[in-house]
Amino acid sequence: MTQIEEKLIDSTLQFAAAVTPNSPELQTLLDYIALGASERDRDRILPYDVVELIRRSKLGALRIPVAEGGAGSTARELFEVAIRLGDADANVAHIVRNHFSVTERILRSERTERNRRWIKAAVDGAIFGSAATELELKRAGGGGVANTKLTPDGNGYRLNGTKYYSTGSLYADYLYVRLLTPDGSAATGIIPSHRDGVELIDDWDGFGQRLTGTGTTIFTNVRVEADEVILETDTDKDNLPYNIVPQLFLTAVNAGIIRNVLRDAISLVHKRPRTFYHAVAEQAADDPLLQQTIGQISANAFAAESIVLAAADALDRLPAAKAQGAESELAAALAASLSASKAKLIVDDLATRSATLLFEVGGASTTKKSSNLDRHWRNARTLASHNPSHFKARAVGDYEINGKPLPPRGFF
Repeated sequence: MTQIEEKLIDSTLQFAAAVTPNSPELQTLLDYIALGASERDRDRILPYDVVELIRRSKLGALRIPVAEGGAGSTARELFEVAIRLGDADANVAHIVRNHFSVTERILRSERTERNRRWIKAAVDGAIFGSAATELELKRAGGGGVANTKLTPDGNGYRLNGTKYYSTGSLYADYLYVRLLTPDGSAATGIIPSHRDGVELIDDWDGFGQRLTGTGTTIFTNVRVEADEVILETDTDKDNLPYNIVPQLFLTAVNAGIIRNVLRDAISLVHKRPRTFYHAVAEQAADDPLLQQTIGQISANAFAAESIVLAAADALDRLPAAKAQGAESELAAALAASLSASKAKLIVDDLATRSATLLFEVGGASTTKKSSNLDRHWRNARTLASHNPSHFKARAVGDYEINGKPLPPRGFF
């Protein structure tokens, strides 16, 4: 039994207070998450126990101000944690991505009674998931709604419809749902995930990110209270045109994967019992080709992390810009979206290349299913496939050449 496992058994990870970016409790949590990451991915074991520990740790309250019960972390600190979480387990990191996206929207909004209620839920450990995508729409990511509709029911509503790619919702306490009001206007609901009529289906069958619960959500005559619906005209609606956090979060997870690849690559070299007859060194650790490969992966990890954190710094500039007025806030939001888009274009490529280099370190024996080292490439490639890079690059190029702002809403 490892020291980490002994510590966990002794403490059962009882968190006296919310974890903070630099707390030893956070590192203990990350160490625990990393322990079973490969086996969970290989055998498709859904990490309900890990998500429960995240609830107890209050990790989801990182960005909530200290005065409101959270850790008061900056955006840079949040993405430092996201990278570390991606290093520990890329699936678990992706599960909480929508949580941090939703809480960021809530925090940016005017404080109202319901707004404070949702903040308190996050402080108490609740996890927010998302159910926004409908396959009936011909254009993905624009925030449109086709078939998820509210109908009047006394002083509230009933909700019916189907959503797809509901990442993290399988583990969530609340769902952030795009829907249509009875008059046909688009709106958002935040409702408990286990309310009668909500069905969460684990039907994601991608070759990577197998455990994220990115499945189908069906709403059948679900009761929705009036104050659970955020109308486009409500004062506590977040009106920032760019949805930057979920985009950069995926990129941070890929940066974390490169860290994990580096650690696995170093371990492979030290454990390698033999080498090729034509190698220039007797020991793998002394082979200059392997040293060069490890060095390249290490440089990729450094570059990826630096790029993600530089983009996070742009997010930290948003509050000061907002204080200067709507025009300044919009300009800062565009700059942050551009930074996140450029980060994706580079980091996604570094992640998939680094995951491939891992097999140059270990050779054919590293392809065994028992080792599950292919999970790094599968997960990185799947993450990179969210909002394909060529669409991002074209939009950035159009901005650079013609000054056309990036498209608003889901993918930027």
